[in-house]
Amino acid sequence: MRRLPFWPVLAGALLLCLGSIALAALMGERTLSLSAAWHELLHHGRIVWEFRLPRIIAAAFVGAALAVAGVGLQGLTGNPLADPYLVGVASGASLGVGIGVLLGIADTPGQPLLSLLALACALLATGLVFTLARSGRQLSLSGFLLAGVVVGTFLAALVNLLLSLAGKDQSLILRRLMGYLDNVEWQQIAILAPVTVLGAVVLSLCGKGLDAMAFGEATARSVGVEVERFKLGVLALIALLTACAVAVSGVIGFVGLVVPHLARALLGPPHRPLVPVAALLGAALLVLADQLSRSIVPGTLLPIGVVTALLGAPFFASLLRRQL
Repeated sequence: MRRLPFWPVLAGALLLCLGSIALAALMGERTLSLSAAWHELLHHGRIVWEFRLPRIIAAAFVGAALAVAGVGLQGLTGNPLADPYLVGVASGASLGVGIGVLLGIADTPGQPLLSLLALACALLATGLVFTLARSGRQLSLSGFLLAGVVVGTFLAALVNLLLSLAGKDQSLILRRLMGYLDNVEWQQIAILAPVTVLGAVVLSLCGKGLDAMAFGEATARSVGVEVERFKLGVLALIALLTACAVAVSGVIGFVGLVVPHLARALLGPPHRPLVPVAALLGAALLVLADQLSRSIVPGTLLPIGVVTALLGAPFFASLLRRQL
């Protein structure tokens, strides 16, 4: 397949992202005209500024963070089926939510305590994965993925235990497990946004190192990459991006798996141009998926994770078939 030039692809991805944000701002229970939406935005109207915009901006940054994390993990491991949730983050965040619900902690306006607890537990889970995967000063990439699966499975069992103990509060935990963005606060976005932007910039700067890793660790060393430090730094960045995303939105699958392949189909394998395009495509995809979750069944809000799974599962199946 012929690869496309970087700048036209980047411009197209940016237009798609901005267009999806504009469309989501206009559509809802009450459809707004462009002039009405602009007036709401300028005067901090409740419909756009309080109800729609936090959710839309959060969806964009969550999608971008997961897509960038997926690019990094697939590039580092050389595994096209690698998903950022393999590092144990999702189960750790879900466990944090379950603990918070049992302790009576809830996100309130201006105080996203449950999200902060989810973030802390997600990072702790990732730290455990790092500990299990390291042998001395070396970090095994295959061991890291296997450790992520083991830790994720164990923590998922604990989450199921908490669900059985939660009683009438089960729905609060289930919402995070399925992915929702309806109660996002600007304070949460204030943490997620800079982490996503800085993470994308840093990972893009690591592009040449990721390109070298595609040919094996020995090749990467021969061109001057400090392999162990590089692996540790990139995996830590992936974990941070994924943890921040999951703490805000809950578990939303397939974005980190599908979007890197879409970007790679357009641009080819070099990682430096791949990262910004994947970030914009991930943002657009999740904004549109969030809007679709509100439109499939009128009057019913579906979990975004369900929508992305319905879109991503056929892609994953076809990708898996090509790998066999």
